[in-house]
Amino acid sequence: MRIIVDAMGGDNAPNEIVAGAVSAAKKYGVEILLVGREDAIKPLIPQDAKGITIMNAEQVITMEDDPMSVLKSKKDSSMAYAFRALRDGEGDAVVTAGNSGAVLAGGTMIVKRIKGIRRAAFAPIMPTMTGETLLIDSGANAECTPEYLLQFATMGTHYIKAVRGVENPKVGLLNNGAEEHKGTPMHQEAYKLLASAPINFAGNVEGRDVPEGKVDVVVADGFSGNVLLKTFEGVGKFFLKELKIIFGKNLFTKLATLILMSGVKALKKKTDHNEVGGAPLLGVSKPVFKAHGSAIARTIENAIGQAIIYVEQDVIGKITESIVSEEKE
Repeated sequence: MRIIVDAMGGDNAPNEIVAGAVSAAKKYGVEILLVGREDAIKPLIPQDAKGITIMNAEQVITMEDDPMSVLKSKKDSSMAYAFRALRDGEGDAVVTAGNSGAVLAGGTMIVKRIKGIRRAAFAPIMPTMTGETLLIDSGANAECTPEYLLQFATMGTHYIKAVRGVENPKVGLLNNGAEEHKGTPMHQEAYKLLASAPINFAGNVEGRDVPEGKVDVVVADGFSGNVLLKTFEGVGKFFLKELKIIFGKNLFTKLATLILMSGVKALKKKTDHNEVGGAPLLGVSKPVFKAHGSAIARTIENAIGQAIIYVEQDVIGKITESIVSEEKE
């Protein structure tokens, strides 16, 4: 298996990206194609590293660039090269920590969507009290139709079943109340579609229900999903900082810290997005994973690990098959 990595994408590129890719090649036994400025990448690769090749790309898409730059002004960027390499069969998946808008544009217009899928969507994993839940969409589509949300639910169900091993995932629609009549007309219509779809629909879920782990898949429009995700990340950081202040107040709290340290470390790890690695862009015809813009080496290593499972479990094949079945019906 060969994973294509955009070595220039993200705030800490290329150093952390290359380090994570090299570590992943050793850990998972896969080949890595690093795409980016060769003169910046080559010195970062250890001499004893195996399975690493470089594809030179001089341009870099920054976080401030227009998303369409991947198709127009920066066709020679590392991200554009990576997507074309994936499209042309030079690798099995792409991992990038670059500009989210450019990832969406490149994924849908260079790699292309699965036939029948109306919109691609970002689908990150979020920690909960009972384990984890998948959020789809987390920012790709600010405005949605009920039909988009139905497809998000279908894609999310197949992903969480194949990659996370959840046999019959419960699906919830993010809304401002649990009752069927809550939300906008779009949400009300989406509720009806989801209720009649061949999925395990559990009804509406409110924001407070998500961290409790009431469902395995949370379906949302990209605007609401992104607000939920960023709020979730912010609250996690807030609590960890507050715990640090509380534990450091005096001698007794410091002693308590020693007793509770293993639990605190477990909580920190559970809420750390670097442990998950990246979110797939569900709906495109080949595997594309988006890591956090602040990705460090561990983030990239874990994102590559996720991409490998995604390929091995043929998630795209399962989604494609379900869409074909729906069209026949």
